Formats: sequence, C-alpha cells, structure tokens
Amino acid sequence: MFKMTHNILRNLVVKKSTRRYPFEVRETFDKVRGELVNDIVSCIFCGTCEVKCPSQCIEVDRKAAVWTYDPFACVYCGVCVDTCPAKSLLQKTQYRRPEDKRVMISMQGELKKKAKDKDAAKAKQSPAAEPSAESPPPEAPSEPGEG
Repeated sequence: MFKMTHNILRNLVVKKSTRRYPFEVRETFDKVRGELVNDIVSCIFCGTCEVKCPSQCIEVDRKAAVWTYDPFACVYCGVCVDTCPAKSLLQKTQYRRPEDKRVMISMQGELKKKAKDKDAAKAKQSPAAEPSAESPPPEAPSEPGEG
C-alpha cells in the first residue's frame, strides 16, 4: 500500500492528461475530415457518392431527388467528397457533436434538367424565326449564256 502513496500524491499535483470531452473540446488539426455536408442546391443526384461509399451510409433517390445520409454509419473517409462530379459534398473541419439517438439526415432537392432538355424547352418557348417581308428574296442563279 505504501508503494502507491508516491503515485497518488503525484497525481493530485500534476496537470490532468485527459479532457472532459463534451465540455472541453480541443482545437482540431489542419486537414481533418469532419462532418459531411451536402450543398443540395448544386447536387445533381447522380448517385456516385452512394456507389463509392465504403460504409454504404449514403442513399440517393434519383427520381424523387432525395439524398439521405446516416452519420452513425459514416467512417469519414472522404471518398464520396473526392468522387462527387458536382462538388456538392464537402467535409467540415469540425466533428459532429455526440448524440444519444440515431439521426438520419435527409435532404430534398430539385432535379436538374439536362442540356438537351433545356434546349428543347427554349425551342418550344420561342417560335422559329420566320423570314421577314422586308428582306428581299434570294436571287436565282443566272444560267450561262444569258447576258
């Protein structure tokens, strides 16, 4: 018992080596991969993040334009962020706060029209330009020998 007395007295005087985590949060490191965030406005709902995610925590419903994310299943590897063609996914430099209930993050967006659809919509909105009466009709080519 007397062998431990030295350690006990030393631990009472020395600075603590641990933190009281939720109450004392330390500053994060540079380039840390923290909480995953989706800019739903720029998302094109291609499903690449869903396919590439190793923990399968992302689900994309292309028809309904719904992006669902399970932060409890995510391993914060950043593969989805790197492969997103629209660059709508990003990772904050802060971690998520601890929670006692499982929360699924679901975001509703709008489907983007493809370039072909946009061109077709513009063509339908503006009628084709009709030749105006003011411009002269094109001249017929003259035949050789006339003149």
